[in-house]
Formats: sequence, C-alpha cells, structure tokens
Amino acid sequence: MKGTLRYLAGIAGPSGFGSNSTAEQVTLQQHSSSSSFLPSNNLTALITGASSGIGGETARVLAKRGVRVVIGARDIKKAKQVKHNIQNETPNANVIILEIDLTSFASIHTFCSHFLALDLPLNILINNAGVFSQNLEFSQEKIEMTFATNYIGHFLLTEILLEKMIETAEKSGIEGRIINLSSVIHSWVKNSDAFRFNDIIKGTNYNGTRAYAQSKLANILHAKEIARQLKARNARVTINAVHPGIVKTGIIRGHQGLLTDSIFFIASKLLKSTSQGASTTCYVALSPKTQGISGKYFADCNEIKCSTLANDEFQAHKLWNQTHAFLHNYL
Repeated sequence: MKGTLRYLAGIAGPSGFGSNSTAEQVTLQQHSSSSSFLPSNNLTALITGASSGIGGETARVLAKRGVRVVIGARDIKKAKQVKHNIQNETPNANVIILEIDLTSFASIHTFCSHFLALDLPLNILINNAGVFSQNLEFSQEKIEMTFATNYIGHFLLTEILLEKMIETAEKSGIEGRIINLSSVIHSWVKNSDAFRFNDIIKGTNYNGTRAYAQSKLANILHAKEIARQLKARNARVTINAVHPGIVKTGIIRGHQGLLTDSIFFIASKLLKSTSQGASTTCYVALSPKTQGISGKYFADCNEIKCSTLANDEFQAHKLWNQTHAFLHNYL
C-alpha cells in the first residue's frame, strides 16, 4: 500500500527520482555531472525494439546525451523514422540501424555478424523489445511467440555479444551494462510448478497474460544468473532487470478492445508516459549510483525487491542451463 501511494504521488526514492521522473530528467544530472560513471559521448548502446515506444524514447534520450545508438529493429521503416526524428532534434546524433527479428535465430546471428563487423565498442546492451500475444503463436523455431521474443531471443543475443562487452570494458576501463526489460507482472507466476520450461516453449494450456508473466520472470532470472557468471569471471560488466511501469505503448493499445471505455479511462490515469517509462532504463544505463550493481531489479529509478521466485538462484541457474541446452540442440 505504501509503495502504491509513493507511485501515485511520484515521491522520489533514494536515487532522488520516482515514478514521475522522465528519461531526460534522470540523464540530465548524469550528463552534467563530473561524477558520472563515464563521459556519455564515449559510449555505444545497442537497443532492441527501439523503433517505437519505450525503446524509441530510450534511443532518443541516450542519443541526446551523446551516446552512439545502434537500433536493432524488425520494422526498418519505423526505425528510420525514429532516426530521422532523433537527428532533427540532435543533428550530431550518431544513430545506426540494423535489422533483427528476435523470433528467428538466423536473424539474430546475422544481426550480430553485421554489428561486430562495424568494429564498434559495446558499452550498453538494452534488451528492450517485447510482445504480448493474446493468441497462441509460434516463432520460426516453433517456440511460443511471447517467450521466444521476450526471453529466448534476448538470451541468444546476449550470449553472442557478451564477449564483445567484456572486451570493450577491459580495453576502455569503462564498466559495461546490460539491461533486461521486465515487468512487475513477473510476480504473477507464484511457484516453480507454473514455470516449466518445456511447457512454456510448447505453449501448453496457453494463456496470453500468463505467458507474458513467465517471459518477464525469465528476464529477471536471466539477469540473476548472468550477473553470477560475470562476477565469477571478475568481468567489469553488470546486468540488471527493470520494470518500466505500466506505459501506454503498442502492447496496451493493441488490447484496448478487452476493456470497456470507462475502465480504460480510469486505468489510463495510472499509466506512465513513454518518457517516464524510459526513465528507469536510462537511469540504470548511465547513473554513477548504479556503478557495480548487478543482478538486481529496478523500478521508478530505484532498486526494489522482486518476487521470491525471481530471486531464486537455483531457478536462475536451472533456467540458464535449460535454455543453453535448448539453443545448443537447435544451433
């Protein structure tokens, strides 16, 4: 109850920011401060799903702060429009567009090959892209679509690019940061019996909302396990999960038909703007206050507790092993 009141009132947490903070506000302080964890104009950030919504706003704000932005997008036309808008606002912005379809392993590998061929550093990886599939659909590899896009595609992308991030951090002396977009909805998965890998990928007894919650739980568990592995290697790369808040993005707009006008009107008053939704991602990406923090969960620009299941190191390791084995059999 106390957390809800803080959210509605926009009360700032220990970071100095809260639910009403925007991406520009949380990065302005870092951009102008000599205590920032690094000069942002030396950074390269790769953002998936940045052709609209939270990802597009994240790309705009990071580019405005001098970060070179690589947009990984399935819809190149939309991505080009985002790039055009960014460069209209920030003429010197360095924005690169590469095509990626996170539901296709071949597309992910091609994307990574194209990115690595650019011979750029990689300081920040933002696994932002996400879908909500109301009906049961499957990816090219016959994996349930929500889980394939939100989790497995990003797992593979991170695995391929992780060594590049570690190498960049070693050469530059600058901490690398990986950010997984999750959701408070992860807590709707109450126990491990409702989180069975084989059932999820097959879409057994499919329910769209449950599938979305499972994928967002997987995003946090992924961050927990990769954080453990990076720490064991003494790698100067962190990984965290963030809840952007409930934002009026394409996912919400695509399901308005499920709500009456009156219910949606009331619910919309609790929704964040896109810029407020991008704030936590941008904060974790650039803030000196998140230096060295890894395997944690953030919301409203502050570290918070995730569910008991999401915090289970055994489940995190188990999921990583299952996913790694699954991908090994496919590739």
